[in-house]
Amino acid sequence: MPTPRETILTALHARLSTLPATALRGEVLPERISADGLLILRDGEPGEPEVTLSPQAYHYRHRAEIEAVVQAADRDAAFDTLCASIGAAIAAERTLGGLCDWVEAEAPRPVDLPVDGAASLKAAIIPVVLHYSTADPLT
Repeated sequence: MPTPRETILTALHARLSTLPATALRGEVLPERISADGLLILRDGEPGEPEVTLSPQAYHYRHRAEIEAVVQAADRDAAFDTLCASIGAAIAAERTLGGLCDWVEAEAPRPVDLPVDGAASLKAAIIPVVLHYSTADPLT
């Protein structure tokens, strides 16, 4: 049976998979980027939990990351559309079906990445904070 952390990350990846962009999890950047863009979900860092003792619970602010990448003639517009679609997907279900207390994305910091012999990439890492609690930090 998967841990709450894995269940939440799987649900977030499933949410991102509903978008037109290709959504991967923990993969390396492929050689080709689809016209709709590419999203790579990184598991990130759960951080140090706050602990309550009665009942014992570990409360996390887990920082996952979404790498968003576009390669199009109008990179700026395509990137903006991709980021807006990520925001809308997260806002539509902030608890991932009740798995999290709250999910929130932070603003991206886009960069242009040159590619030899092709249109450059526009990419950013979008931090996503997952608020959840577990009874045990390993389960």
